Amino acid sequence: MNRKFSKNKQHREKDVIITIKRLGINGEGIGYYKKKIIFIPGALPDEVVVAKIVKSYPHYLQGELVRIKEKSPDRVAFPEGVDPEIGGLELAHLSYDKQLEFKRNNMLESLKKYHPRGYAKYKVKKTIPAPDPWHYRNKAQYQIENVHGKIKLGLFAPNSHRLIDLPKMPTQSEDTQKTEREIKVLIEKLHVPVANYRRHLPGIKTVVVRQSEANKEIQVTLITIDHKIKNLIPLAKEIMKLDHVVSVYQNETEWQNPQVWGNKTEKLLGKNQIVKEILGKKFALSPRAFFQLNPVQTTNLYSEALKYLDLTPDQTLIDAYSGVGTLGILAADRVKHVVGIETIPEAVKDAEHNVELNHIKNADYIQGSTEKVLPELQNSGVSIDALIVDPPRTGLAKSLIKTILRVKPQTFVYISCNPSTLAQDLVLLSEAYDVRVIQNVDMLPQTPRCEAIAKLILRK
Repeated sequence: MNRKFSKNKQHREKDVIITIKRLGINGEGIGYYKKKIIFIPGALPDEVVVAKIVKSYPHYLQGELVRIKEKSPDRVAFPEGVDPEIGGLELAHLSYDKQLEFKRNNMLESLKKYHPRGYAKYKVKKTIPAPDPWHYRNKAQYQIENVHGKIKLGLFAPNSHRLIDLPKMPTQSEDTQKTEREIKVLIEKLHVPVANYRRHLPGIKTVVVRQSEANKEIQVTLITIDHKIKNLIPLAKEIMKLDHVVSVYQNETEWQNPQVWGNKTEKLLGKNQIVKEILGKKFALSPRAFFQLNPVQTTNLYSEALKYLDLTPDQTLIDAYSGVGTLGILAADRVKHVVGIETIPEAVKDAEHNVELNHIKNADYIQGSTEKVLPELQNSGVSIDALIVDPPRTGLAKSLIKTILRVKPQTFVYISCNPSTLAQDLVLLSEAYDVRVIQNVDMLPQTPRCEAIAKLILRK
């Protein structure tokens, strides 16, 4: 069978024997074929595998695992009944202790690649393991499609538009998975339209289920193309009858929107918010509010972050990318004043509500970008003693790093979900700061992703 490769050359797929040397940052096996690097998902270090070359690029090859000739002692059985091509289980064939080592090594390799000042002396601690590496996700965001009268509800295979139906997903909590499958049955039963991209027909495109571990309450959001969807209200009424469901929302998006969520969200039935609890504080969440989806490890992550901040009662803490106010509210009883900065208006409203919910008197939240608000606060006389940042995977904007280096908070903690962007940002930050410690927390077992906490101290 012939396939088209890069530079429009035709090559016949062929099987090759590869010895796997290490894992790549996305969990794929890495080896070499004719002095060219080859990436083979599903292969592990020290394994000898038979692979098929499926794509050729100028500097690397993409392989597909055919069979394993010599198996690694660290290989474990992949979960039964789950398509191995599904995303979110990239490391499920690797023993858990080796997953933890891999995530620490990922951090070390990123530091070695970008070499921020003094990186060789950084104390990179062992990854904090999850007590249970399965069934930890308390939020499910599944896509839905109707192909020739058959409805699929699940996730797309990585780098494709092929939707994999998910009767079982071993990293999801049992309640969220059960609710997703029950909603699928209700959509079929009530003949609710499902969005069709090929024909541009409106309908439901995504089903989001989120649960509070504190009281088991479930919030459901139906993301739709178009507003008026046939039988949507009858569907919402039936969903409200499911175990633990306390609210149903509709979020409306458009065909051209590359994001999952649209900008318009409306409650159909039930409560306005669900409430989560961390370290004795309560957090009310509207559907679009960001919140970590592993409740046990979220507690560990924030506990470690607060420990490394070394806060004192006379300090002002700036909580950048503050979201619904989680970190600032958790720290409020340790400092004189908390100022949270967040760009998303709905998140600021949630944060203000959570301040009231927890009877906090010394926390204020501002809508805007941190690089603009931070110098304004300093110019207005606010003492910027401590800073905590929790940016998206893209890391800190260069303009924000320049602002931090100009404002110079005495100490700050950087929470990162991407070792590469953390290492890159430390190159600039280490011009003025020493990195005392980096602590990984395994928020997402069975995947290559990990949270890292970096403690930085202003160099004297």
